[in-house]
Amino acid sequence: MRIGVLALQGDFHEHIQSLRRLGVQGAEVRLPGDLDGLDGLIIPGGESTTIGKLAVTYGLLDAIRQFGRNHAIWGTCAGAIFLAKEAHRPQPLLGLMDIVVERNAFGRQTESFEIDIDIPALARTGNGHAPPYHAVFIRAPLIESVGDGVDVLATLDTGRIVAARQGRFLATSFHPELTADDRFHRFFVDMTR
Repeated sequence: MRIGVLALQGDFHEHIQSLRRLGVQGAEVRLPGDLDGLDGLIIPGGESTTIGKLAVTYGLLDAIRQFGRNHAIWGTCAGAIFLAKEAHRPQPLLGLMDIVVERNAFGRQTESFEIDIDIPALARTGNGHAPPYHAVFIRAPLIESVGDGVDVLATLDTGRIVAARQGRFLATSFHPELTADDRFHRFFVDMTR
């Protein structure tokens, strides 16, 4: 199995390390040809406007859309914004996932936080009940709303959505690659099969 990580900007290296710990080959994706032979793609956190502009510059926007017709794609933080249909501001988006996101929903960098969240879907990748997931939010977006066919995987105590899945597309507002908990990466690897 070979999973690509969009390596234009952001914390792509951490995702590749997480995949390696699972015995999965990670590949940096910078050009459309880098998508060839991949089983899935992760779009990491970073700055969504920059990721979008660089994707346009390097001809990746349409290439990733085409890739998404047959392959799983996971967007974390800025990657979730890039995957969305709407982000309330003009910027390049893939528009693959029927979600509306609110950028920087918690404020500036100094408002970043960590919290334990119950995510029942992760129990499917293990045995029995899933222990809480320690989620790291850094200038994080929120998923304001989801369309038909989108499953909400996790919410905060306030009910605000922070993880969702639509078929082969996965979006998380937080950064699973910054923790030692590999359950979300395992979940995504299972999605690529």
